[in-house]
Amino acid sequence: MKMSSLMPDVKEVLISSSEIQDKVRELGEIITRDYSGERLLLVGVLRGAVIVLGDLMRNIDLPCEIDFMDISSYGTGTSSSGVVRILKDLEEDITGRHVLVVEDIIDTGLTLSYLLRSLQARKPASLEICALLTKPSRRRVELDVKYLGFEVPDEFVVGYGLDYAGAYRNLPDICVLKPEVFAKA
Repeated sequence: MKMSSLMPDVKEVLISSSEIQDKVRELGEIITRDYSGERLLLVGVLRGAVIVLGDLMRNIDLPCEIDFMDISSYGTGTSSSGVVRILKDLEEDITGRHVLVVEDIIDTGLTLSYLLRSLQARKPASLEICALLTKPSRRRVELDVKYLGFEVPDEFVVGYGLDYAGAYRNLPDICVLKPEVFAKA
């Protein structure tokens, strides 16, 4: 495999591409079993969840649709205040639908908690979370995450859809970014 020109900014590879693909395949199998006979709506939270959503849906052996939301969380630097603004709402009506929110990473949980309250008010038949990564050490609200990939330490991670300042999303692995890269900001 070709070395990425972005690798000098990486402190370490935390989760390899092959580990990610194995976990996404496993999650897809569990979701297929849990929603057997149902039509599922996957809701990706832009932009980070695009890659995991694409890989996940190819591993779900059910009729499923996708939709996206884009939300902005106000805060300082790299932390969220939980004050959220919806930039792009769903195109689909979710009333009576089985909805699975797909996230790249759950950090404080404040933004996702707001999003879930907003979606629950629309009366879906069911509403669950699938997240590739979680940072429990930073959690400020409890969330019931039914489908979870990996727990990561309180490090700044990039790759596989996760970014810093819009970059690094295309790295195939989950990597820890060198502190000096984001300390300059």
